[in-house]
Amino acid sequence: MWTVFFTAFALMLVLEGLLPFFAPTLWRDTFRRILQLSDGQIRFFGLASMLVGLVLLLLVR
Repeated sequence: MWTVFFTAFALMLVLEGLLPFFAPTLWRDTFRRILQLSDGQIRFFGLASMLVGLVLLLLVR
């Protein structure tokens, strides 16, 4: 179980690092826009992200 968890975590880090590596200016601008969002908007995107992830997990399993 831990192997799967660490594999998924490592893959997430690789995917998260692609945009700052290949397009740092775009990443910086995107991050600046995210900072301007309200807490409610950020929470909504977090919830939506979790729900999409759960649906994908259910489809894969």
